[in-house]
Amino acid sequence: MGNKGGRIHDPATKTLLKRKWASRRWIICLTEFRQRNRTVMGEGYTELFFLDEVSALAAGHRPCFECRRKAAKAFAFGWQSAFGKIHGSVADTIDARLHTERTGIYPALSSEDLDELPDGAMVRSDSTCFAKHSGQFHKWSGNGYRLTSMEPENSCLITPISTVSVLKNGYMPVWHPRIG
Repeated sequence: MGNKGGRIHDPATKTLLKRKWASRRWIICLTEFRQRNRTVMGEGYTELFFLDEVSALAAGHRPCFECRRKAAKAFAFGWQSAFGKIHGSVADTIDARLHTERTGIYPALSSEDLDELPDGAMVRSDSTCFAKHSGQFHKWSGNGYRLTSMEPENSCLITPISTVSVLKNGYMPVWHPRIG
């Protein structure tokens, strides 16, 4: 589960507002944590549900430092391995860069670029999304992944480039069990 930094819905009607995010802090959370119970689309933040962490990372989110502390620390370690020591708030530094990248233009990829992507990166080819796992691209769907061929001619990266760097530096995201 994740959120885009707060509430982007009307709690009375449970409909989304026009704004796309409430802050730069887009996080990936556990659906169960310390026996907390939430009303979906209630008074607090707007819950977003993802197939898995790979999908959430592609959408520009990062692990939560409260409920997914171990994953967040591993992500921050991968970030520092890629970009150097962080001065000040780790979360603020990561969130600022991710926000810039997720609101930008997705870069087109060559066949060589596709080969160099790490496992966990997602691309779009025409209107279909694919995730790289064990060196091969798997077609994404709401039910899981399916190994299939992909035409690299019209491919663009959808995972933020800084997250790709974190993946290259050893961060291991959680995959949906139907990846194989």
